Amino acid sequence: MILAVRVLADRSGQSPAVLLVLAGLAVSLLPVPSAELEPHLILEVVIPPLLFVAARDASLLELRANARIVASLSVALVLLTAFAVATGLSLVVPGLGFAAALALGAAVAPPDPVASLAIGRRAGMPARLIALVEGEGLLNDGTALTIYGLAVTAAVGGGFSATESVGRFALAVVGGALCGLLVARALALALRYVDDILVENAASLATPFLAFALAETVEGSGVLAVVVAGLAVGHRRGPASSGESRLQTAAVWRIVQYLLEGYVFLLIGQQAPDVVRGLSSFDRGTVVATVAVTLAGVLGVRLLWLLSTRPRTIDDRALSLRDVTALWWAGTRGVITLATAFALPHDFPARDLLLFCAFVVVLVTLVGQGVTFAPLLRALGLRSGTDESAWLRAEAQAAAYDAAIERLAGLAVADDPSVAPAAARYRRMLEGQRDRLHAHLSRDDGTRRPAAPDRTADITVRHAMLEAQREELVRWRDAGRISDSDLHALERLLDARELSGM
Repeated sequence: MILAVRVLADRSGQSPAVLLVLAGLAVSLLPVPSAELEPHLILEVVIPPLLFVAARDASLLELRANARIVASLSVALVLLTAFAVATGLSLVVPGLGFAAALALGAAVAPPDPVASLAIGRRAGMPARLIALVEGEGLLNDGTALTIYGLAVTAAVGGGFSATESVGRFALAVVGGALCGLLVARALALALRYVDDILVENAASLATPFLAFALAETVEGSGVLAVVVAGLAVGHRRGPASSGESRLQTAAVWRIVQYLLEGYVFLLIGQQAPDVVRGLSSFDRGTVVATVAVTLAGVLGVRLLWLLSTRPRTIDDRALSLRDVTALWWAGTRGVITLATAFALPHDFPARDLLLFCAFVVVLVTLVGQGVTFAPLLRALGLRSGTDESAWLRAEAQAAAYDAAIERLAGLAVADDPSVAPAAARYRRMLEGQRDRLHAHLSRDDGTRRPAAPDRTADITVRHAMLEAQREELVRWRDAGRISDSDLHALERLLDARELSGM
């Protein structure tokens, strides 16, 4: 079903996430067995790889540049939303209690990066806003899950201590970040002594689970550990690993992401019978009021916060009202909200009512906002532009050509006489490509690799040429002149050329 819905989404232009949720809803109405959402399975097996691949493809430089707004959205806004929802619910649901209400508030507070990025990128959201949504979605789950744990403990009789809560929150953040860095560093050191692509792929797939398990063992945030490990691994990509390894690892992760995202969205829709079944003990007025208060807290607080803070982008320009509107509508909730709601103990106060509220929030934001997001961006005149990015990539690639030409000039006067002819041929080829680059802005200008009478010399020269280009591109990225996404796109071009023998 996942593959069929994806094909339908490609042909219809609609978001696969939205269609998969609707397909799950349709399946739940049929007299066939539906998949059950197991909270621990989702949080420990499904979410880590999805967060890891999102963080791996994110830009650490952009997160640093947007540190203030990311902290505002992923910490301050999550706290404010959770407490606003809890305050409202404790007023409209008799006998619920603030701690129990705060558990739901924490569950619905964080936008889901998997859903937000899937819909935002599909809708053509501008890159500057994608970076903000990316940073918010990657870091807000640690905040929400920590509040959730404290609220559940207090609601079931464990009591609430402000000092203890602050301490546990600090431990979760610091412990999670350190565990993520430790696992990423250990992976980088281990792979230095590995020359087997399958081993490298297996190590990459194991990384999010190792980071999550290590952090949870020391009572840190497993979610934050996975994100930090992904950011560190993604930022270190460059000349160290081979082109074949990077291409194969990227392909493996694309398949994993493709299938897991499909499973997650399909699973969301199939939970309808379970969340509706337990509402019979609540009167309709209470249900309507609870849902209304929860949605108002989720949507209203986000809008008010964005309007009042008016975050600034990397170039210190305050977001326009159009940007704020798009960023507000990008706050979709997803499987993490449902998983945390389903994880509430079965004897939790008003559990079925809270679970229904979480499900409605996910449907309204994921389906409602997902369907309307692309039309909203068109109405606001906010669509992703590629001209500036293409020009920067072309300039970076031209600089990489210059670095390679300089490296080849050194090889042309090397002691090994067999290298000089090959170096001269490749140098002339690169000079021609560089001169035509800005005019074409294409990945392949049709230049054919000249015949190489000495295959060993060819390999030596080609390796030096490509390595120089990769090093120059990383220098451009580290200097902030191109983004990580531009670096990765240009690396893929070089990797493809390496494998093709160009």
